[in-house]
Order: sequence, then structure tokens, then C-alpha cells
Amino acid sequence: MKKRAVISVSDKKGLVEFAKAIEEMDYEIISTGGTFQVLKENGVAATYISDVTKCPEILDGRVKTLHPNIHGGILARGIEKDRQELQKQGIQMIDMVVVNLYPFEATIQKEGVTLEEAIENIDIGGPTMIRAAAKNHARVAVVVDPADYPFICEELKREGAISEELRERLAL
Repeated sequence: MKKRAVISVSDKKGLVEFAKAIEEMDYEIISTGGTFQVLKENGVAATYISDVTKCPEILDGRVKTLHPNIHGGILARGIEKDRQELQKQGIQMIDMVVVNLYPFEATIQKEGVTLEEAIENIDIGGPTMIRAAAKNHARVAVVVDPADYPFICEELKREGAISEELRERLAL
């Protein structure tokens, strides 16, 4: 069965190369907003998050990943009971979460930043996906730093999967 990765990043450094590499390794990529646009513009076959959740992004994009079709896929363990529940609900597992957060610190350090701008850069969905993936790192890889893309790709090419040791290191 094809593996699935959710990619939603504010820091797009190395994104296209990483997404193309995992796409070549038979990952289905699910993505949001600006990340989805960058991927599509660069020839990456990404699935828009709303096609998975069956709900539009709402509240100016503030609610897009907070959905059982995403979090159920991340939090499901590799056990039969969870597989059966996902099948009953029509949810597919997610094997990798690639998220980096809104640039809150950089935003609040800007001269003249308004309280409204600062508040808009408080990420909710991103930390939630990161924590869910880290909690279930026995099965899900959580990727938060673009500097990790090369060695993740190297391991995937060499081993065909992300090892338990690397998933644990990424979760930490």
C-alpha cells in the first residue's frame, strides 16, 4: 500500500526537492494552502487537504488539518483494532508528517508588528500534528526541520523505510 505524507510548511527551503524525492519513493503527498500551491507549481502531484477531509479550509485557513481524517491517520497504531476502526470510518493511515511552524518569533521581532499580526502567527494545527506524530513515532515519522530532508531521503533510498531509530530521533 502506498505511504502517505502530510506536508504543511512555512519554511519552504528544500521543500520541492524533498517532496519530489519522497514522491519517487511512492509516497502520496497531502498538502495545505501555500505549500500545496508551491508543490503543484513545481510539478509535484499533491492531494489538497480538503480532498482528504471532505471539508474546505475555513476561517481564513486557520482550520484545515484539525480533522479526524488527518489525526486518525496519524494517531492510529499499527494494530488490527486500529486498522479496523480506520477502515470503518474510511480513514487512511498517514506515515509521515512534515510540518514547520509559522514564524512567530520572526514576526514579533519585526518593527511595527501589530498584535493582530502576532496572533495570526500562533500556529495551532502545526503543533497538533507534530505532537500527534511524535506520540505515535513508533509508526509515523515527524519532520520539522528542512535540514533533516537529505538524511531522511538517504535512509528511504537505502532501506526503503524510515527506521525506528530515526523516527525516534526525529520525534525527540
